[in-house]
Amino acid sequence: MTAHDRTAKDPDGRYRSFAAFYPFYLTEHVNRTSRRLHVIGTTLVIAAVACGFLVDWRFLVAAPLVGYGFAWVGHFVFEKNRPATFKYPLYSLAGDFRLWFEVVTGKRPF
Repeated sequence: MTAHDRTAKDPDGRYRSFAAFYPFYLTEHVNRTSRRLHVIGTTLVIAAVACGFLVDWRFLVAAPLVGYGFAWVGHFVFEKNRPATFKYPLYSLAGDFRLWFEVVTGKRPF
């Protein structure tokens, strides 16, 4: 299935599933520096959440700021596109973690 497969979207033009959305997500993250920023940001989010539970709750407040900060620099500066988070917040979050997992397991280049 491609990002432009009409069956992947509902009548309003929104993706019907994460499986349909992810190929589109990847087309929005083709710039290597942007992908690296996403991976760094997601790693810092994971660390901040862990620190939030183990050290101080304020790390939990910092987690989304750190994650979005790195990702949005990647989009606005390097990809020159609008983050899909604005239209697909949950699918985008899932995409960030899947991309992170694929990079740290060596499936996708850093």
